[in-house]
Amino acid sequence: MDRRTFLRNSAMAGLGVGAVQLNTSLLVGPAMAQASRPLVFLSAENITGNWDPMAHTTLSQFNIEGFVMGFLTRAPMMPENPDEVVYELATELNLLDATHLEIKLREGVTFHDGEPFSAKDVKATFEYGAQPERARQVYPGFADTFEVTTPDDYTVIVDTTKGGYGAAMFIFLASYLPILSTKDIAGGPQGVLNQRLNGTGPFKFVEQRGNDTVMEAFPDYFRGAPQIPGVTFSYVGDATTRMLSLMNGQADVIERLEPEQVDTLSKQDDIVLNRAVSVENKYLWFRCSKPPFDNPLVRKAAAHAIDRSLILEIMGTAGEPSSNFVSPIKFGYADLDNYPEYDPEECQRLLAEAGYPGGDGLPDLEYITSTGFYPKTKEYGEVITALLQEQGFPVTLNVMETAAWNERLYDRPGGGPGHMIDCGWTSASPEPDLVLRTHFHSTSKRICGIEDAEIDAALDEERDAPDLEARRESLQTNLMPMLADKVPAYSLFTSVLMHGVRADVQDLFIYPDGTADASRTTMS
Repeated sequence: MDRRTFLRNSAMAGLGVGAVQLNTSLLVGPAMAQASRPLVFLSAENITGNWDPMAHTTLSQFNIEGFVMGFLTRAPMMPENPDEVVYELATELNLLDATHLEIKLREGVTFHDGEPFSAKDVKATFEYGAQPERARQVYPGFADTFEVTTPDDYTVIVDTTKGGYGAAMFIFLASYLPILSTKDIAGGPQGVLNQRLNGTGPFKFVEQRGNDTVMEAFPDYFRGAPQIPGVTFSYVGDATTRMLSLMNGQADVIERLEPEQVDTLSKQDDIVLNRAVSVENKYLWFRCSKPPFDNPLVRKAAAHAIDRSLILEIMGTAGEPSSNFVSPIKFGYADLDNYPEYDPEECQRLLAEAGYPGGDGLPDLEYITSTGFYPKTKEYGEVITALLQEQGFPVTLNVMETAAWNERLYDRPGGGPGHMIDCGWTSASPEPDLVLRTHFHSTSKRICGIEDAEIDAALDEERDAPDLEARRESLQTNLMPMLADKVPAYSLFTSVLMHGVRADVQDLFIYPDGTADASRTTMS
């Protein structure tokens, strides 16, 4: 048995993954009778405890915000039409010229605390989200580069003349930020913003009870009161416990199914499986802020040591192949001709060029990953570790529970923990720079800590393009190939979000970022 067969069989052992027929529609079922109990959604990730939407990048809280908060637009982001948006709090987006975007707003909308929604809330949200200390910014590097005016209560004008980039970027960003109340923002980040959510969505935040986030139907929701009385969103870290809770009826929806769970649940008549190619890519992030991965030759050598086809076999239905640093349903995606593929000879050539022939002289390397949240990170982490060791990288895999891994995720002065760390990145918008600029511009480094003047210039060039087509060309012919050559991180695959849903849950719309629209959901 050759080495690749051994690695594949070791990782797949005991999974029992078979041919599965999946419901690939995002809309689960036709409308039926009204439910008399809340929808119970089990999450794979814990929450931070700070409810300010701009103070975290935690996916579980993004999902909660999807129930509670309002957005100017939503982005279904289907592969066949990635640029599509659905109007919510906005009714029109009009590009007046290259640097001015007009946003027309819906009238008659109220926040859960009774305050009326208007243009001043959009202006305040954009300006608050543009502050550099915010974790979830309106756009990385946008502070003091745009102006927002409000000609009337239901019109917003975004002017990017001062920043020198196209206002069309805000077409995509409209799907990213939950709209906050001016009143809440005025209280500052240490006020009510971090104590509770106050939105315009179909469900109202009630309280946090341990691991349970309790929401109730908002009767004054502008599209009509929800049919279910509420949503209970609960953190359950163990994947098996989540699956058993779904099977015995204690849960209505669970997320992040493991591949073997897909096989098990597909045999259940009372369970529906929902599969959606997501906006999330999974990455092996290199700590570019410290040796040896401050050297792009070493990073590229490591990428050529990894056989992504083995990882996709392990992922089964939960992974989709892609050869870029963003999901195929992000604006500007293209398969890159120079994306690093498995090539041991090229790996060895690059190591020798970097001064580490056969890996000699490399320091001991720590590869950090998590368990309990993302599917199969431990299993494919073991394969990546073995493949790297095979090429001379002295790597040790450190598998951590989600909370401990999360504490070690971001880069720090002098270099973050470990030398490589596994993490996905997503955003509810087709905007690619919410990944690319967030992580790869030297002014906004998060996980990898890269500082590279050529990457900075390429990011600025595509951002400053006069229109979307010029921007697409800059992304595909300059920035993205450059990233594939310098490899500050290695995108392993695009995540496929797998949800298990009780069959009596009808009209639940699950977006490709994992958020859900339950405003029309019923349960029989």
